[in-house]
Amino acid sequence: MGNKSIKAPDGPPSINEKLKRESQFLRGTLKEEMADPLQACISENSNQLLKFHGSYQQDDRDLRNQRQKQKLEPAYQFMIRVRLPGGVATTEQWLMMDEIAEKYGNHTLKLTTRQTFQMHGILKWNMKETMQEINQVLLDTIAACGDVNRNVMSNANPFQSELHAEVYEWSKKLSDDLLPKTRAYHEIWLDEEKVFSSPEVEEVEPMYGPVYLPRKFKIGVAIPPSNDVDVFSQDLGYIAIVEDDKLIGFNVAIGGGMGMTHGDKETYPQIAKVIGFCTPEQIVDVAEKIITVQRDYGNRSNRKNARFKYTVDRLGLPTLKEELHNRLGWELAEAKPFKFEHNGDRYGWVKGIKGKWNFTLFVEGGRVKDFENIKIKTGIREIAKVHKGDFRLTPNQNLIIANVSSHHKKQINELLEKYGLTDGQHFSALRRNSMACVALPTCGLSMAEAERYLPTLIDKIETIVDENGLRDEEITIRMTGCPNGCARHALGEIGFIGKSLGKYNMYLGAGFDGSRLSKLYLENIGEEEILSELKGLLSRYAKEREEGEHFGDFVIRVGIVNETTDGTNFHDLQ
Repeated sequence: MGNKSIKAPDGPPSINEKLKRESQFLRGTLKEEMADPLQACISENSNQLLKFHGSYQQDDRDLRNQRQKQKLEPAYQFMIRVRLPGGVATTEQWLMMDEIAEKYGNHTLKLTTRQTFQMHGILKWNMKETMQEINQVLLDTIAACGDVNRNVMSNANPFQSELHAEVYEWSKKLSDDLLPKTRAYHEIWLDEEKVFSSPEVEEVEPMYGPVYLPRKFKIGVAIPPSNDVDVFSQDLGYIAIVEDDKLIGFNVAIGGGMGMTHGDKETYPQIAKVIGFCTPEQIVDVAEKIITVQRDYGNRSNRKNARFKYTVDRLGLPTLKEELHNRLGWELAEAKPFKFEHNGDRYGWVKGIKGKWNFTLFVEGGRVKDFENIKIKTGIREIAKVHKGDFRLTPNQNLIIANVSSHHKKQINELLEKYGLTDGQHFSALRRNSMACVALPTCGLSMAEAERYLPTLIDKIETIVDENGLRDEEITIRMTGCPNGCARHALGEIGFIGKSLGKYNMYLGAGFDGSRLSKLYLENIGEEEILSELKGLLSRYAKEREEGEHFGDFVIRVGIVNETTDGTNFHDLQ
């Protein structure tokens, strides 16, 4: 299908491609291996297929050396990620996730940067029960990982409730319509009987095909002026266009992505580019056809160069748009004007429409657990028992207690105060605009700490912030344990990418509204150098900034980093 003058890169298919093709539409030997009572782990082939079912096999890296010395196998465990389009969860769903984390997991929940739940520490013998209990509250983990479209993000803005609800419904439709059609998930985890096909009636994936996509695919939907979903980091971004308080459609942006590989100039973070406009009713068609372009022309030989952003770059925007229009049978309209102002959250109580209230709670690193003074897990559990509205997981790893009636606001506020959950409002603006990936000890790709270290680093940066009168100045700071970009480090005004234990590459200069990538500032530095550099930089910012100037704009204006520096090896298509 498609234009015969363009083609996918040459080269033999990667091992993953053969595995997918021979998997019987994501079944493989997963069912048999998961049922084996003698092994705490599954094979690497099954682990690759398991990702399509929303889970990764991991091990506790804190215990690796100790267990090796004891001649024991790694402490195998599984991470499970839920599909939760737009991050909207009922109180019943929250309570079930809380219960599962206590019963089967490591007693914590992780709110991810893609607006969903992750649970860690689940043992193989408990995986099926976990999946079935998730299903009991009408949730699933289908396509939360793997080479398919993943959890669809949507603006969590509590100020535009009716508009949010409408956009959320479109996000949910995207998520549902773009799911794989195989019944493998239901057979393996939910005991659905397999319907054996005759040779003449082969099961098919009408959109994905037998080998699915070359790599993962991400979609986000934003409502200006808030860019909390970091729409330009998405493979496909939809930007809501509102006229006279009515949603008239979406601008379409393609080719974003944060991941890269250290030392590999063929990989780079990139921001998506706006290519046109469509009506709400057209967004599923546009998404399906863009996904098929990536299916047909993405790099299936080199997985490091297989994301859609590289396909966009290789084909070029004009060729890609022509191919998209050919597949659609119609053309996107001209993009419409829009303006983003920020990509963060707004904390505390905010009044919405129809007399409802919303409380945005800061959850550092997205980790829902009880700390010494702030009992997040217990507090939210108690709130969920009386809350009549819903919860919204934000793209910044925080939580909105949404649609609270005036009648229940006092009761919920008392619970917030009882468990210390209002204390987050007193943190520095820098901390409230921080984000970190899971990293060690569970992520197998992590080269350095992130979630466990960033709060301690911010403790020390806050001293510098306070000395310069910047405690209430919003600056985004993001840290990842490796270059894959799960915490969207390349869109942080201050960004850190782990190189090795205690060492990071430091990036500066991203746009506060999420529209400009950061630039490489220093490589392979430790805490002492980080603090020394920030002391000078933040001092200059406090003294030399212009009125209303954000830190990312300042470091570019005064030449600390150059706007055209190719330090992150990204390509600008404009």
